[in-house]
Amino acid sequence: MEKMKVRELMVTTEKFPKISENASLFDALSALETAQEEFLSGKAEQRNLLVENEKKQIIGKISPIDLFKGLEKNYNKVNVEETLGKFGLKYIWTAMRKDYNLWESPFKDLCRKAGDVHVKDFVNIPGEGQTVGAEDNLSKCFHLFVVNRHDALFVMEKNEFVGMLRFSDVYKAVSRTMKECSF
Repeated sequence: MEKMKVRELMVTTEKFPKISENASLFDALSALETAQEEFLSGKAEQRNLLVENEKKQIIGKISPIDLFKGLEKNYNKVNVEETLGKFGLKYIWTAMRKDYNLWESPFKDLCRKAGDVHVKDFVNIPGEGQTVGAEDNLSKCFHLFVVNRHDALFVMEKNEFVGMLRFSDVYKAVSRTMKECSF
């Protein structure tokens, strides 16, 4: 596995359902439900949605947990590094909820939010710790999965998203390799 490249395990962007960054939160909910149904029935390989901008370029992804972020607009105000430094790790969740009034009224006007909030307001745009190159070795990915606890990494080639490396696929490959060992 030491020589295995990201490209060998990644899933290309063409295999993912996509949604526009201008779609509403309700549209995202409907698309995620459809993707989940198709995944469970075996009609589709993916259940997360890739988000496209107006130029049809992939800018991020959304999963069901991201919908919760869309319900609470104050998450966009949270700067995790600043918060960690300000409050310390032990009390971070309590402090964040208090300082940013997180989840004070996420369900107030739920129907209005479902139409007014757009995917671009809560899309998971990958940062430096969530991207890898298609020709990178898997060892780099192991580190990113463990340290950052992502379920998938965005695969880049020439400054463009070309696929996703899912933790579940990496886990299967490692598991197969371990089972081949003789003890």
